[in-house]
Formats: sequence, structure tokens, C-alpha cells
Amino acid sequence: MDPQAAREAVLLRDLGEWELLRRLAAFAPPGQFDDDAALLQEESGRQLVVNTDVLVEGLHFSDATMEPGDVGWRAAAANLSDLAAMGCRSVVGLTVGLVAPALTPWSWVEGVYQGLDQALQRFGGILLGGDCSGGGQRLLAITAMGHLGSGAIRRCDGRPGDLLVSTGPHGLSRLGLALSLGELDGAGLSAALRERAIRAHQRPQPRLDAVAALEQSRPAGRLWRVGGTDSSHGLVAAAAGIARASHCQALLDRSALPLDAELAELAQGEAWCLAGGEDFELVLALEPAWAEALLASLPGTSRIGVLAANSATQSAAPVAWLQGDAPFPASSGFTHFR
Repeated sequence: MDPQAAREAVLLRDLGEWELLRRLAAFAPPGQFDDDAALLQEESGRQLVVNTDVLVEGLHFSDATMEPGDVGWRAAAANLSDLAAMGCRSVVGLTVGLVAPALTPWSWVEGVYQGLDQALQRFGGILLGGDCSGGGQRLLAITAMGHLGSGAIRRCDGRPGDLLVSTGPHGLSRLGLALSLGELDGAGLSAALRERAIRAHQRPQPRLDAVAALEQSRPAGRLWRVGGTDSSHGLVAAAAGIARASHCQALLDRSALPLDAELAELAQGEAWCLAGGEDFELVLALEPAWAEALLASLPGTSRIGVLAANSATQSAAPVAWLQGDAPFPASSGFTHFR
């Protein structure tokens, strides 16, 4: 097969999301694709953070799982979460690209934009503009912008010995999806947990507040160095992203997973915590003193593991259990095109 035919034979399903991104990064400056968003230096000296995300009907949202207002809220929250994952403290705003079939009711579009507005009213920023187009299915393309706080959070800034910290529980959004789709009847779950799970799926909270707590808990005299990302693709995927970029191995403490006690009783509980995705918490790698200060100051935050040196065993898996010989689950979270 000649080289051109070989290239044409490679499909996106063969590459997967992460290999696709690696190849696309060749068209940008080195390191430009390494994080959740891009950093731009303004003339004023401030750093502008820019992120783009796409939400597709049938993949990210559906009428079966959420109302139009929830779709708009989630679209905004997913992008604002990426801003928080870069260290943003303030939101400038967002633009919206809307694609929808011609038979889409105006009431659906209105509801989506009301949800977008509610999220902006809650977390800051304004609707800056956007575009609209007809198409075969509903789609929202969001670009969000915000300003950096005290420093950037980068996947590559973890170091061996850093503690891994989660700003909140994982698995609730996946439970909420299962309840909404009828995959799980929820009869054995408390009403409070069912409500939290469905709300976590429909109205996630971008953790801009965690960035503020991170700044406030920073030990005096310490230079800013924070490894991290958000967990939109799942807890394991977040830990793996930090580990790979930082040339470390992430060791998760199986006895300290950020898992709701009631959810832990379900057979799917641990798997959903590790790879359910769309929890939009921050996963951070911090030197121990800073990590302990953050744990003491931000309710719901938990220590979930540690980064270890990986230089001698580059073939080692990016994520493994901290204790014992139990095999680590093969599933690492949601990826596109597979």
C-alpha cells in the first residue's frame, strides 16, 4: 500500500481521541495542546485563558436526560470547568455556536440560552456573541474566556512526592445519568443521593471556588507550582493526564477514593468513581504542605494518592494502585471515536 493510501485508510476510530489530539498538536506551537485551555498574554500583563468545547446531541445531552435549561447550564459549566482547571479566578464570558435542524422548536433554543445565562449569572461573565447554523443534529460549540489568578495550573507541573487531591466526589454524575435513563431504578438509594446524583449530571458546578481556596491555602513564601486538570473525562483519565505530562506515575489509594459512601455500596460504584466521567472536579498535584493546607480549608476535598517517580520504568502504566497487587481496572474513562 502506498503512503497516501495508508494515510487514507487510518480512521478516527483507529486513532482515538488522545492520539488524534497528539497529531493535531503538530500544527500548533510546542506544548500548546498540553492543557485544558490556552494562555494568552495581554498588553496589560494579565493572562487570558481561552477554551473551546463542543457538546453534541446524543453524545453529551439528550431530551431523555435533561431539559433545555440543563443543556445550556452544562454547556457553560463544562467550559468554565476547563477555565478553573487552568487556574482562572474570574470569567470574562463566552461565545456560542449553535447548530440545529430547521424543525427545532424556538422554545428549546430559548431554554438553552436561559440555562447559559443562569450559569453566567452564578459564576460570572457575559454572553459575548457567537453564530448559528442549520444542521442535521443539535450541537453547541462554546468558547469561554477568563483571567488567570495567582498562577497557572498545568498538567506538566506535578513532581514525584506530590500528593494527589480531589476537590470533590466522583461517580455521582454517572449515577445521575443511569437514573435518568432508567439503567438503575434507584429503589435502594436514598432520596437525597438520587437528587444529588441527578443534579450533578444536569447542573454540574465548575470549581472556580477551589482555585480561590488553592490561592488562600498556599504556604507563605512558596513558589506557585500546581499540577492539575479537571475530571470531565473521569478520575483515572485526569490522574493519567497529570502523570504522563509530569513524567511520573500516579498511585491512587483504593481505600481513599472520593466516593460517596452510599454509592460505594453499588456494584458499579468504584468503576463509576474511577471512570464515570463528567464530575467536573479538579484533580491536583501539590507538595504535601500545600495539599494539607488545602484539605483543611476546602470542605469535601480529599487526598487520593501520590505521584511517584517513573524515570526508571517508562513503560509502567500511568496510573496504578498505591497498595497491594490488585490489578488496576482497564477502563480509564470516556474517550471520543471509540
